[in-house]
Amino acid sequence: MSNNFTRRTALETLGVTLAAGTILHAAPSETIRIGCIGTGGRCRTLMKSLLTIPNTSIVAISDIRQDALALAKAMTGDKVAMFSDYRKLLEDKNIDAVLIGSPDHWHVPMTIDAVAAGKDVYVEKPLTHSLEEGEKVIQAVRKSKQVVQIGTQQRNMEHIKKAKEAVAQGKIGKVYRVHMSWNRNSDRIKKGDPTTNASNVNWKAFLGNVADQPFDDYKMRNWRWFWDFGGGIFTDLMVHWVDVAHWVLNLESPISAASLGTMVNAKGIWETPDMVQTILEYKDGIHMFFEGGFSNARHGARIEFMGTEGTIYVDRGCFQIIPDWNRKIKAEELILGVGRRGADFYDKPDGEKLHLEDWVSAMRLRKDPSTPVEAGVHAAAAAHLANKALRSGKVATT
Repeated sequence: MSNNFTRRTALETLGVTLAAGTILHAAPSETIRIGCIGTGGRCRTLMKSLLTIPNTSIVAISDIRQDALALAKAMTGDKVAMFSDYRKLLEDKNIDAVLIGSPDHWHVPMTIDAVAAGKDVYVEKPLTHSLEEGEKVIQAVRKSKQVVQIGTQQRNMEHIKKAKEAVAQGKIGKVYRVHMSWNRNSDRIKKGDPTTNASNVNWKAFLGNVADQPFDDYKMRNWRWFWDFGGGIFTDLMVHWVDVAHWVLNLESPISAASLGTMVNAKGIWETPDMVQTILEYKDGIHMFFEGGFSNARHGARIEFMGTEGTIYVDRGCFQIIPDWNRKIKAEELILGVGRRGADFYDKPDGEKLHLEDWVSAMRLRKDPSTPVEAGVHAAAAAHLANKALRSGKVATT
């Protein structure tokens, strides 16, 4: 995707404006009716949070797996409408918005279909499954008048907002480097006995535009680690911190990437490496380094902004300003979550609920949410460029 394709150029090209009050589907006291598409584990986690938000109602669910539909129905009650084809759900005029939790290769097709049907959208990250999808989905969303939120939920966490403010105020000087990690130590990467009978799944629908292949229960449930359906650690985990870095530093897509990857625990099971590193280069000389893997949890999930005066450390529960030893800036700290440093999740803040609340508020006000379509495209583009370098063994450029 070209780096100069921004929200402004999209709006100027299409003549679209999302001013507050342009279209008002629901007044603050009215219920927003939501359909959920792809009701696997991640979607059901979001549904759990959504069910706690006032004046919203999950009225329909759709999945190609009968077991996933049954689990979602158990959460929402007998009155919920059920569909095996998401397109039928989109035809329902009583549905205002959709929550998309499908595998990555379905995110853009479902988002485009949803906005064309007049539905607002919350779509899981990464928004795109390839670099080529980026401009296509931006054009579709901006041509519509729909509110689209991308599910990288960090932007609505108080301590990460504080990091953005601190960088903008120059508290750590000029930032030229960003270090990110998402490390886990897992011994669960193994194939067990199949848990789903092929007769209970619409495998053709799962594949979509992917080349035909035999039904594979493991691939269906662990699609993140297979190139046809996901993009491995870069698209599943790195994209979270890249979005934070883009937001904090006002960046778009990187201009180059150099990557390495190998198999430690998942050899012969996954297609995507289970240990990766990449360096992303941005305009103005900013470099971002990411490491991720499943064989050692050192550093966990964290991002550090390295400035000329000091460093800002952020994970999902903590913010710190750490002065360089020879600088006299003020140290600061805000700890919201209880637990080990760099944990995947904390008791506080509830980023998922905050992000969903931001989406609901944006729908009522008819304005962009905190993580609009362009942000999703740029964050995903960083992951795709990293994977391009990884798979080619060469420096990848835009």
